Amino acid sequence: MCRWLAYQGEPIYLDELVYKPEHSLVHQSLEARKAVTRVNADGFGLGWYTERSTPGQFHEVLPAWGDENLRSLAHHIRSHRFMAHVRSSTGASVSRSNCHPFIFENWMFLHNGQIACFEQVKFALERLLPESLYVQKRGTTDSELLFLLMLKNGLQDDALSAIRRTLAEVNHAMSDKTICEPFKASICISDGEQFWVVRYSSAGEPPTVFIEQKGQAIILASEPLDAAGNWQKIAPQTVTHIHHQQIDSHSID
Repeated sequence: MCRWLAYQGEPIYLDELVYKPEHSLVHQSLEARKAVTRVNADGFGLGWYTERSTPGQFHEVLPAWGDENLRSLAHHIRSHRFMAHVRSSTGASVSRSNCHPFIFENWMFLHNGQIACFEQVKFALERLLPESLYVQKRGTTDSELLFLLMLKNGLQDDALSAIRRTLAEVNHAMSDKTICEPFKASICISDGEQFWVVRYSSAGEPPTVFIEQKGQAIILASEPLDAAGNWQKIAPQTVTHIHHQQIDSHSID
Protein backbone atom coordinates (compact mmCIF):
# COMPACT_ATOMS: atom_id res chain seq x y z
CA MET A 1 0.00 0.00 0.00
CA CYS A 2 1.15 3.54 -0.74
CA ARG A 3 1.57 6.47 1.69
CA TRP A 4 0.47 10.05 1.08
CA LEU A 5 -0.01 13.45 2.66
CA ALA A 6 -1.82 16.69 1.84
CA TYR A 7 -1.63 20.19 3.30
CA GLN A 8 -3.55 23.45 3.23
CA GLY A 9 -2.80 26.65 5.15
CA GLU A 10 -0.25 29.43 5.17
CA PRO A 11 2.48 28.78 2.57
CA ILE A 12 5.24 26.51 3.90
CA TYR A 13 8.23 24.80 2.33
CA LEU A 14 7.32 21.29 1.27
CA ASP A 15 10.18 19.72 3.21
CA GLU A 16 8.52 20.80 6.48
CA LEU A 17 6.20 17.81 6.01
CA VAL A 18 7.93 15.67 3.39
CA TYR A 19 11.27 15.45 5.28
CA LYS A 20 11.40 17.13 8.69
CA PRO A 21 8.87 15.36 10.96
CA GLU A 22 10.16 12.32 12.86
CA HIS A 23 7.79 10.10 10.84
CA SER A 24 7.83 12.15 7.65
CA LEU A 25 6.57 10.90 4.31
CA VAL A 26 10.14 10.07 3.24
CA HIS A 27 10.58 8.10 6.48
CA GLN A 28 7.34 6.27 5.71
CA SER A 29 8.73 5.31 2.31
CA LEU A 30 11.32 3.26 4.23
CA GLU A 31 9.28 2.16 7.24
CA ALA A 32 5.50 2.51 7.08
CA ARG A 33 3.81 1.62 10.36
CA LYS A 34 0.16 1.32 9.35
CA ALA A 35 0.37 -0.44 6.00
CA VAL A 36 0.56 -3.99 4.66
CA THR A 37 3.85 -3.17 2.94
CA ARG A 38 6.47 -1.38 5.05
CA VAL A 39 8.61 -0.16 2.13
CA ASN A 40 7.22 2.16 -0.58
CA ALA A 41 9.96 2.29 -3.19
CA ASP A 42 8.10 2.28 -6.54
CA GLY A 43 8.31 5.99 -7.26
CA PHE A 44 6.96 9.18 -5.74
CA GLY A 45 5.29 12.41 -6.72
CA LEU A 46 4.61 15.97 -5.65
CA GLY A 47 1.81 18.29 -6.72
CA TRP A 48 1.52 21.88 -5.52
CA TYR A 49 -0.61 24.95 -6.11
CA THR A 50 0.69 28.50 -6.43
CA GLU A 51 -0.91 31.64 -7.84
CA ARG A 52 -1.17 29.98 -11.26
CA SER A 53 -4.40 28.32 -12.39
CA THR A 54 -2.94 24.81 -12.69
CA PRO A 55 -0.74 22.92 -10.20
CA GLY A 56 2.92 22.06 -10.59
CA GLN A 57 4.07 18.46 -10.47
CA PHE A 58 7.18 16.33 -10.13
CA HIS A 59 7.23 12.55 -10.58
CA GLU A 60 10.14 10.13 -10.37
CA VAL A 61 10.55 6.35 -10.31
CA LEU A 62 13.44 6.28 -7.82
CA PRO A 63 12.80 5.57 -4.12
CA ALA A 64 11.98 8.85 -2.40
CA TRP A 65 14.67 8.48 0.25
CA GLY A 66 17.52 8.48 -2.28
CA ASP A 67 16.48 11.26 -4.67
CA GLU A 68 18.45 14.48 -4.28
CA ASN A 69 16.19 16.32 -6.75
CA LEU A 70 13.23 15.69 -4.44
CA ARG A 71 15.20 16.93 -1.44
CA SER A 72 16.20 20.13 -3.28
CA LEU A 73 12.72 20.85 -4.67
CA ALA A 74 11.03 20.24 -1.33
CA HIS A 75 13.53 22.58 0.34
CA HIS A 76 12.89 25.44 -2.10
CA ILE A 77 9.19 25.20 -3.06
CA ARG A 78 6.64 27.00 -0.89
CA SER A 79 2.93 26.32 -1.27
CA HIS A 80 -0.34 26.95 0.54
CA ARG A 81 -1.78 23.66 -0.77
CA PHE A 82 0.14 20.57 -1.83
CA MET A 83 -0.01 16.79 -2.04
CA ALA A 84 2.75 14.17 -1.94
CA HIS A 85 2.77 10.42 -2.49
CA VAL A 86 5.20 7.49 -2.18
CA ARG A 87 4.19 4.44 -4.16
CA SER A 88 4.11 0.72 -3.51
CA SER A 89 2.86 -0.88 -6.70
CA THR A 90 0.01 -3.40 -6.57
CA GLY A 91 0.85 -4.72 -10.03
CA ALA A 92 1.18 -1.80 -12.45
CA SER A 93 4.63 -1.00 -13.80
CA VAL A 94 7.04 1.42 -12.15
CA SER A 95 6.94 4.48 -14.41
CA ARG A 96 6.48 8.23 -14.13
CA SER A 97 3.06 7.94 -15.78
CA ASN A 98 1.93 5.70 -12.90
CA CYS A 99 3.11 8.05 -10.13
CA HIS A 100 0.67 10.16 -8.16
CA PRO A 101 -0.77 12.75 -7.91
CA PHE A 102 -2.63 12.64 -11.20
CA ILE A 103 -3.58 16.04 -12.60
CA PHE A 104 -6.35 17.22 -14.94
CA GLU A 105 -6.62 20.98 -15.47
CA ASN A 106 -6.84 22.42 -11.93
CA TRP A 107 -7.66 19.07 -10.28
CA MET A 108 -5.27 16.78 -8.39
CA PHE A 109 -5.95 13.21 -7.26
CA LEU A 110 -4.00 10.63 -5.28
CA HIS A 111 -4.94 7.20 -3.98
CA ASN A 112 -3.84 4.41 -1.69
CA GLY A 113 -5.49 1.02 -2.01
CA GLN A 114 -6.56 -1.15 -4.90
CA ILE A 115 -9.40 -2.50 -6.97
CA ALA A 116 -9.16 -6.22 -6.33
CA CYS A 117 -8.45 -8.30 -9.44
CA PHE A 118 -8.17 -5.08 -11.42
CA GLU A 119 -7.20 -6.77 -14.69
CA GLN A 120 -10.56 -8.58 -14.70
CA VAL A 121 -12.60 -5.37 -14.51
CA LYS A 122 -10.26 -2.93 -16.25
CA PHE A 123 -11.83 -3.32 -19.71
CA ALA A 124 -15.40 -2.89 -18.43
CA LEU A 125 -14.48 0.22 -16.44
CA GLU A 126 -12.47 1.79 -19.26
CA ARG A 127 -15.47 1.36 -21.58
CA LEU A 128 -17.44 3.68 -19.30
CA LEU A 129 -15.15 6.59 -20.22
CA PRO A 130 -16.01 8.95 -23.05
CA GLU A 131 -13.32 9.30 -25.69
CA SER A 132 -12.45 12.79 -24.47
CA LEU A 133 -11.35 11.37 -21.10
CA TYR A 134 -10.03 8.01 -22.31
CA VAL A 135 -7.37 9.76 -24.40
CA GLN A 136 -6.18 11.59 -21.26
CA LYS A 137 -5.06 8.28 -19.70
CA ARG A 138 -1.27 8.07 -19.55
CA GLY A 139 -0.60 5.14 -17.22
CA THR A 140 -1.93 1.70 -16.35
CA THR A 141 -3.04 2.06 -12.72
CA ASP A 142 -6.45 1.56 -11.19
CA SER A 143 -5.85 4.89 -9.42
CA GLU A 144 -5.72 6.97 -12.61
CA LEU A 145 -8.79 5.17 -13.93
CA LEU A 146 -10.69 6.00 -10.72
CA PHE A 147 -9.84 9.67 -11.24
CA LEU A 148 -11.02 9.64 -14.86
CA LEU A 149 -14.25 7.86 -13.87
CA MET A 150 -14.91 10.54 -11.25
CA LEU A 151 -14.37 13.24 -13.87
CA LYS A 152 -16.79 11.39 -16.15
CA ASN A 153 -19.31 11.25 -13.32
CA GLY A 154 -19.29 15.01 -12.76
CA LEU A 155 -16.45 15.64 -10.30
CA GLN A 156 -16.15 19.24 -11.45
CA ASP A 157 -19.84 19.97 -10.76
CA ASP A 158 -20.77 17.78 -7.76
CA ALA A 159 -17.76 16.04 -6.25
CA LEU A 160 -19.64 14.09 -3.58
CA SER A 161 -22.09 12.56 -6.05
CA ALA A 162 -19.28 11.77 -8.51
CA ILE A 163 -17.30 9.96 -5.81
CA ARG A 164 -20.29 7.90 -4.67
CA ARG A 165 -21.27 7.00 -8.24
CA THR A 166 -17.72 5.94 -9.13
CA LEU A 167 -17.39 3.67 -6.10
CA ALA A 168 -20.73 2.10 -7.03
CA GLU A 169 -19.59 1.54 -10.63
CA VAL A 170 -16.44 -0.24 -9.46
CA ASN A 171 -18.38 -2.46 -7.08
CA HIS A 172 -20.88 -3.27 -9.84
CA ALA A 173 -18.08 -4.27 -12.23
CA MET A 174 -16.49 -6.46 -9.54
CA SER A 175 -19.85 -8.09 -8.80
CA ASP A 176 -20.34 -8.87 -12.50
CA LYS A 177 -17.04 -10.78 -12.39
CA THR A 178 -17.93 -12.42 -9.03
CA ILE A 179 -14.85 -10.91 -7.40
CA CYS A 180 -15.12 -11.38 -3.65
CA GLU A 181 -11.93 -9.63 -2.54
CA PRO A 182 -12.51 -6.08 -1.31
CA PHE A 183 -12.08 -2.80 -3.13
CA LYS A 184 -10.14 -0.50 -0.77
CA ALA A 185 -9.36 3.17 -1.14
CA SER A 186 -8.07 6.18 0.68
CA ILE A 187 -8.25 9.08 -1.75
CA CYS A 188 -7.47 12.80 -1.65
CA ILE A 189 -8.80 15.17 -4.31
CA SER A 190 -8.39 18.93 -4.69
CA ASP A 191 -9.57 21.58 -7.13
CA GLY A 192 -7.09 24.11 -5.72
CA GLU A 193 -9.60 25.53 -3.22
CA GLN A 194 -10.79 22.54 -1.19
CA PHE A 195 -10.18 18.88 -0.40
CA TRP A 196 -12.35 15.78 -0.60
CA VAL A 197 -10.94 12.83 1.34
CA VAL A 198 -12.32 9.32 0.84
CA ARG A 199 -11.85 6.43 3.26
CA TYR A 200 -13.67 3.40 1.90
CA SER A 201 -13.66 -0.39 1.71
CA SER A 202 -16.26 -2.68 0.20
CA ALA A 203 -15.43 -5.14 3.02
CA GLY A 204 -13.25 -4.92 6.09
CA GLU A 205 -11.23 -1.96 7.30
CA PRO A 206 -10.22 0.70 4.74
CA PRO A 207 -6.70 2.15 4.53
CA THR A 208 -6.04 4.71 7.25
CA VAL A 209 -6.23 8.49 6.88
CA PHE A 210 -5.42 10.88 9.73
CA ILE A 211 -6.14 14.59 10.06
CA GLU A 212 -4.53 17.27 12.20
CA GLN A 213 -5.72 20.87 12.47
CA LYS A 214 -3.10 23.36 13.69
CA GLY A 215 -4.53 26.88 13.74
CA GLN A 216 -5.34 27.74 10.12
CA ALA A 217 -3.44 24.73 8.77
CA ILE A 218 -4.91 21.30 8.03
CA ILE A 219 -2.69 18.26 7.40
CA LEU A 220 -3.91 14.94 6.05
CA ALA A 221 -1.74 11.81 6.04
CA SER A 222 -1.88 8.05 5.72
CA GLU A 223 -0.03 7.92 9.05
CA PRO A 224 0.61 10.55 11.75
CA LEU A 225 3.80 12.45 10.97
CA ASP A 226 4.76 12.70 14.65
CA ALA A 227 3.79 11.41 18.07
CA ALA A 228 3.16 14.84 19.59
CA GLY A 229 0.42 16.09 17.27
CA ASN A 230 -3.33 15.94 17.75
CA TRP A 231 -4.00 13.43 15.00
CA GLN A 232 -7.52 12.09 14.53
CA LYS A 233 -8.39 9.08 12.38
CA ILE A 234 -10.98 9.84 9.71
CA ALA A 235 -14.02 7.59 9.99
CA PRO A 236 -14.39 4.71 7.53
CA GLN A 237 -17.00 4.75 4.75
CA THR A 238 -16.97 8.55 4.56
CA VAL A 239 -16.10 11.45 2.31
CA THR A 240 -14.62 14.35 4.28
CA HIS A 241 -15.03 17.76 2.64
CA ILE A 242 -12.59 20.48 3.72
CA HIS A 243 -13.15 24.07 2.58
CA HIS A 244 -11.10 26.70 4.39
CA GLN A 245 -11.42 25.57 8.05
CA GLN A 246 -14.85 23.99 7.59
CA ILE A 247 -14.71 20.19 7.83
CA ASP A 248 -17.81 18.14 6.99
CA SER A 249 -18.17 14.36 6.92
CA HIS A 250 -20.57 12.61 4.53
CA SER A 251 -21.51 8.95 4.56
CA ILE A 252 -20.74 6.92 1.44
CA ASP A 253 -23.29 4.15 2.00
